[in-house]
Amino acid sequence: QVQLVESGGGLVQPGGSLILSCAASGSIISINAMGWYRQAPGKQRELVAAITSGGSANYADSVKGRFTISRDNAKNTVYLRMNSLKPEDTAVYYCNAVRVRRWISDPYGSDYWGQGTQVTVSS
Repeated sequence: QVQLVESGGGLVQPGGSLILSCAASGSIISINAMGWYRQAPGKQRELVAAITSGGSANYADSVKGRFTISRDNAKNTVYLRMNSLKPEDTAVYYCNAVRVRRWISDPYGSDYWGQGTQVTVSS
């Protein structure tokens, strides 16, 4: 079984910074893309940032220039550095791993989600 374990959430003042981490554990051959989504109360889950195994990243317009996603393929870990945080960034942040291959005979893999970590931006 594959598990995504997130860490790094918490309470931070506006303008502050946080780093989220997400490590995928289990028997893993490869992971196509990893990313971060967030869901605020009463809103739909939205993509924050994603990165491919080759390092190509994309970001939601609302976080461009403030958030940076990075990845350590050897550790199956993805990071999200969040700077200049705003109250509207408050949400539960979820890690996502796309097309996780566990066997050579599985060409497509499966997608997995983390349990979520709370980020609260407030003074």
